[in-house]
Parts: sequence; C-alpha cells; structure tokens
Amino acid sequence: MTNLQSLSTTNHQLPTHIAIIMDGNGRWAKERNLNRTAGHEEGAKTVRKITTHCAKLGIEYLTLYAFSTENWNRPKLEVEFLMRLLEKYLKNELNTYLDNNIRFKAIGNLTKFSKSLQSIIKDVENQTSKNTGLTQTLALNYGSKDEIIRAVNKALSEGIDINETSINKYLDTAYAPNVDLVIRTSGEIRISNFLLWQSAYAEYFFTKTLWPDFNEYELDDILSDFSRRERRFGGV
Repeated sequence: MTNLQSLSTTNHQLPTHIAIIMDGNGRWAKERNLNRTAGHEEGAKTVRKITTHCAKLGIEYLTLYAFSTENWNRPKLEVEFLMRLLEKYLKNELNTYLDNNIRFKAIGNLTKFSKSLQSIIKDVENQTSKNTGLTQTLALNYGSKDEIIRAVNKALSEGIDINETSINKYLDTAYAPNVDLVIRTSGEIRISNFLLWQSAYAEYFFTKTLWPDFNEYELDDILSDFSRRERRFGGV
C-alpha cells in the first residue's frame, strides 16, 4: 500500500494549500557538467509532474516560487533564457491545464515583464478561469515584502483601515486560503521572502533533493509526514 493509499483509508487530512520553493536547478546542471539553462528546462518538467500529481490527489491550491524580485540580479543571459522558458512553458502547458481541470494564476508584480509575456499570462489565466480543480499559482517577479507593501498601499488609496482583514483582501493571493505546507528543495533552510504573511502558521519541510529530481513519491512521503503533525495554531 502506497503512502497516499494509506492516507486515503484514514481520517488524515491532506493540505488544502501547498507552496513550494523550487530550488536547485543550477546545482543539478552543475553536477552533470551542463549549462544552468539545462537545469531550468528539467525543472520545468518537474513543475508539470508535481502539478498534475497534486491535481489527481485533490489538492486545491499549489503555489510555486518561479521567479523572485531578487532573481533579476542573475546574469542577463540567464534571465533572458528564463523569460523565454516561461513563455514556452505557458504555451505548452495550456492543454495540460485544460485536460486536468487546473486553473492557472500568476502573482507578483507582473508589470516588469514584456508585453508579450504579460499577454500570454493573462490569456492562460482567462482560458483556465472556469476550471474547478487544482489552482496552480506561479509566483513571478514576486517578493512577499513587496506584496505586503502593495497591499497596504492599495488599502490606503481606497481609504480603508489597515488591519489583518484588509491586508488579506489586497494580497495577490486573496483568492486562496492561507498556506498549510511549505516545501523547499535543494537543502537550503530559509524561506527567501516567499508568502511570509500567508505562511504564518504553515508546516515546513526541507529536503536535500534538487528540484529537477523531486518527484511524486517524495511528495507523497512529505504529505504522509504532514498528516501526522499536530497543528495547534498557537493554542495548546
């Protein structure tokens, strides 16, 4: 009996919202004497694999850290490649989204991207907007501090008092519940400005596996571990 078969026969609860810091593409490529771009291409395949697996499990929300506000500091050629890869990924994955009833969303400050990339993002969002299964969110040019600042400024511009409710309303992820489980691959043990507000009471899991090598079986193991954790949310 697999981990998830075991979970399905118990009262254990799967997380509603999983967030993943997809780390290790560059190191994966370096270990194989490949260009870093090869690691990003392999990592994109893992995105599809994990997304469709979560959809089959009945996970409702999956948020993936794809490009941070700090990633612009990477070499220009690598950034340009990542932009092309993102366009290619979205075009290629539209049928995957539609075939698996997955809704696509993007969060972050998208205005820094090219008009063509912004158009593709909006088109895929629109074409999948009626899907009712998993919502896959890509965090693009995203930083949690930036998101919170933008949320506060939106509330202030509308004359709304700043409190927990109003900030929740204006966050990029206002459509989704708070994060239940945060996973980071590659062995790094930090959260890197990712969903700070939404993950205040999330469970964390750090794995040494590089993102291109991360697979459904390891995710199942993590979900099994999650199901055994007692979440008290500050209570006794």
